[in-house]
Amino acid sequence: MSRIKNAQIRYRIIDRLIRNQYNPFPTKEDLRRACEEALYGSDSGADICDSTIEKDLFAMRMDFDAPIKYSKRDKGYYYEDEDFSIDKIPLSQDDIDAIKFASNTLMQFRDVGIFKQFGFAIDKIFDRVHISSNPTDANVENYVQFETVHDTGKGNEMLPDFLKAIQEKQVVSFLYTSYVSEKTKPRRVLPLLLKEYRNRWYLICFSLDKEKVMTFGLDRMANLQVTEDTYLQKIEFDAENYFKNSIGITANDSLPEKVIFKVDKIGSKYLESQPLHASQKLIKEGKSRNTFSLKVIVSEELKRTVLSYGSQIEVVKPKELREEIKIKVLEMHEIYG
Repeated sequence: MSRIKNAQIRYRIIDRLIRNQYNPFPTKEDLRRACEEALYGSDSGADICDSTIEKDLFAMRMDFDAPIKYSKRDKGYYYEDEDFSIDKIPLSQDDIDAIKFASNTLMQFRDVGIFKQFGFAIDKIFDRVHISSNPTDANVENYVQFETVHDTGKGNEMLPDFLKAIQEKQVVSFLYTSYVSEKTKPRRVLPLLLKEYRNRWYLICFSLDKEKVMTFGLDRMANLQVTEDTYLQKIEFDAENYFKNSIGITANDSLPEKVIFKVDKIGSKYLESQPLHASQKLIKEGKSRNTFSLKVIVSEELKRTVLSYGSQIEVVKPKELREEIKIKVLEMHEIYG
């Protein structure tokens, strides 16, 4: 990658770190390590040095009028104007070239290892960048509409902090508001895994108070603090298989059950093109309906998924799930009369 493209990407990384309200006042070393890790996969100092970051900060002040200041008290950098962001400045041709280069690089790795699970997202980035010579061209939206998600991103700025805590086994604390009780309580946990589900991020962690593995939505967290405490006791947790029998974000000690259901022909086509779970099997084809099976934990996400198919689907087994769906259907009937 050319030096110019490298610099443009570093500016964006520096901008993101300075604006991170959960880890304010990054040091020069913080900026250097983040840039090198993002560009080269290592923060050893072999590829980016302190003088490079100093030049970047100077260039950002000169080229973008970035109000970057250094706080002697906090020993780190900040924006004098809290609303400033390079993201609000129109992209230059160098920015566009850097984005195109990055998207091409991502496409080369979309089927490799960990990147496989991000294949869909990488495709979307690649498509958007290459549909128009300028990926910020608003006129493209008059001809091409990409799938959008509203009101997302709340809590996403905490992802780097949680990832660091997972890697270094650091204890974190935060305030958490429950959707059910609507009460806010302090939590002190050891982060174990980050998982995205339906465009929301969740933290799977070991609760030091409850002494068990729990799940919390990042969008309901506040006042995150990454402590200096480490938790080195062994925890029985297998990240690779924790959600193996789950649909959605629910995973517990329950054993997976065999779920059998019938779906009409149109619904069957959707299920065959987008299976509900890796265990899904077509076990019988009928004249008007097909029969499928799953081996999963019976969860709220499963019930909501079944209900989303309305009259197209009928749960056959297990009996308890069938009865629960029946009750929900009767409640809906009362509402709609």
